[in-house]
Amino acid sequence: MIAPALIFLISILGVVFAFSQPITSDLILLAGPSAIASVILLFKEAQTWLAQQDTYTDPKAVVIDGSNVMYWFDGTPRIEPVQDVVHHLSKLGFAPEVFFDANAGYLIAGQYLGTKPLSRLLNLPTDSVTVVPKGDVADPYILRAAHETDAIIISNDNYRDWVAQFPHALEPGRLVKGAFRAGELWFDLPTSSAKPKVG
Repeated sequence: MIAPALIFLISILGVVFAFSQPITSDLILLAGPSAIASVILLFKEAQTWLAQQDTYTDPKAVVIDGSNVMYWFDGTPRIEPVQDVVHHLSKLGFAPEVFFDANAGYLIAGQYLGTKPLSRLLNLPTDSVTVVPKGDVADPYILRAAHETDAIIISNDNYRDWVAQFPHALEPGRLVKGAFRAGELWFDLPTSSAKPKVG
């Protein structure tokens, strides 16, 4: 933003100088368009800056199916794929909320892990991590949370058994699938204009 501001300042000085000295009136032909161009550049950079501030101050909701994502690396349940997805989405300005089945801790650590230890592993507040009660499946909790917060869902599950109860799960762009390809995280992440591959 500094360069366009300097160009604008110099251009305005050129315009003032051109009007103040009849002999340099032709300078307006250069200074005038330069001033207009610098204003346009300043406006565009200001828009970009404001968009970045919006992303920072108003994070978008995303619900992560932790019990699904933990299998993404090689089919073996691990916490690392969930950590990578949380980290990636947080960097993009999202506010992740992660849900696990009650047996997730046994699968990744050989013991029950509740909300507090999992939130520490994911570097998230405890209210952003949910371990559903034993005997329940996380699917309806995930779908309900996504519906209430208008969030996208990160999972390779299609939730076919639940779409009658939660039809919003079928909305285009609602379910975002992912994987690790050659050790690199990849998922289809919808934006306002496209669905880029993020990895």
